[in-house]
Amino acid sequence: PSIQQHNSLPCLPPRRKKPASTPRARRPRIRTAKPASRELLLLTSMAATQGASDVLSIDKVDFLKLQNGSDIRGVAIAGVEGEPVNLTELVAEAIAAAFAAWLLNKKKADGLRRLRISVGHDSRISAHKLQNAITHGITAAGHDVLQFGLASTPAMFNSTLTKDAINHCPADGGIMITASHLPYNRNGFKFFTSDGGLNKTDIKDILERASRVYEESAHCGKQEQTGVVTHVDYMSIYASDLVQAVLKSAGNKEKPLEGLHIVVDAGNGAGGFFVDKVLKPLGAVTDGSQFLEPDGLFPNHIPNPEDKAAMEAITQAVLNNKADLGIIFDTDVDRSAAVDSSGRELNRNRLIALMSAIVLEEHPGTTVVTDSVTSDGLTAFIEKKLGGKHHRFKRGYKNVIDEAIRLNSTGEESHLAMETSGHGALKENHWLDDGAYMMVKLLNKLAGARTLNPNIGSKVLTDLVEGLEEAAVTVEIRLKIDQNHADLKGGSFRDYGESILKHLESVISKDPNLNKAPKNHEGGQSFWIWWLVSVEAIPP
Repeated sequence: PSIQQHNSLPCLPPRRKKPASTPRARRPRIRTAKPASRELLLLTSMAATQGASDVLSIDKVDFLKLQNGSDIRGVAIAGVEGEPVNLTELVAEAIAAAFAAWLLNKKKADGLRRLRISVGHDSRISAHKLQNAITHGITAAGHDVLQFGLASTPAMFNSTLTKDAINHCPADGGIMITASHLPYNRNGFKFFTSDGGLNKTDIKDILERASRVYEESAHCGKQEQTGVVTHVDYMSIYASDLVQAVLKSAGNKEKPLEGLHIVVDAGNGAGGFFVDKVLKPLGAVTDGSQFLEPDGLFPNHIPNPEDKAAMEAITQAVLNNKADLGIIFDTDVDRSAAVDSSGRELNRNRLIALMSAIVLEEHPGTTVVTDSVTSDGLTAFIEKKLGGKHHRFKRGYKNVIDEAIRLNSTGEESHLAMETSGHGALKENHWLDDGAYMMVKLLNKLAGARTLNPNIGSKVLTDLVEGLEEAAVTVEIRLKIDQNHADLKGGSFRDYGESILKHLESVISKDPNLNKAPKNHEGGQSFWIWWLVSVEAIPP
């Protein structure tokens, strides 16, 4: 089909050195951290050694292979053997133009409608070139861009809700440039509208549009960039909302966290703002916070609340500084975890238990939706101690969130959806998985308790999970299936995956020490891609 048959998708003009920009009155400034010299050396080295085989040519790009569920992910930096670059600047431009066309269609607007799209990124070393490419693709299509610079994923969604004419919000849509906790050479995109994050079907649609834009761009003439680029310090707006939430919980008491010692580990991602823009205005002492500077090589540890080394780092920071609480974020701040004053980790099942206790105090009897690998001990804690209902569902944070939304639509009240990975979403926060907002819920509890007892510390949080029966050992095994392996014998990936599950089920049925979970949404007819076994040993 011709490109005109698909909502007049734009052709991309030849790349220009700078995207068009028109000054606007009262334009806020954005601070940009200078890249470390070693990053520049790394990029220079990569550029010098990069061969033609490292970058896929225009006729080899398979856009659909960039889909990662409800996100887009690819290789943006050369240098890792066996991982050729497939997320190039031209590919990013085509995806951006396709998102703008998709957004016009969603809003049922005609081609004359001028959209305003926010663009932000985490600390990855490919962030700036992809930000420029995304900006170029949008402005070439005739739409405006709000550049936020270093930002968090939750902030990008919030920008579609914020009403602030001075800062040109709300945006019609938002794009976050991130690949979460993946290695430095990867990057990707997450997309938002005021309805939330896009689903798998939307991403497939955008990638199919992008493929057509990419192919047709070689035959298009020069096209003028008509969109306007405006720089906005949106993270200050977003952080201010978090501060106000804590103040409200503490009865608008000034500096409700005064005297409380809280350390933050941002893992050199985008979460460093939480110290200066959230904790300090609330009165907290933040000495000992670490890895707050953005560094896309992630030199200290993987910014991942599930990672053992990352949790050991924040735990040690809490103990070394005799802090009341430790907070750790992933790269783009949509996941988080905590550590209490004794060094006890509050992540995975414990964090879900803690959030469930807080939410069920506010909404007695509500259903808590989690992924399938949460423990039986968590089920007993939610249902027997807290009086709620535990609803296990498929892995994948979007699956868990969508299931909570579905339950509400059927009349079953649910206010919390959470994965063991640290993704957590609340109904009160538009079902957005926001690691910073999750930590604010903990701060709310602390602030409220300190209005009654100024000397109370994180014990108020630890006490909330008392009685949680925990597994002595939890092992998760992820089986990577090589689609080119001889065992597949030319068959489909799904069929082979199903045969593995049937074999596993047969083994379990013959071993008295193994039990299959009675309610399982993984595998089977859902053909879910995470093939896993969770083995638990509960101490007597």
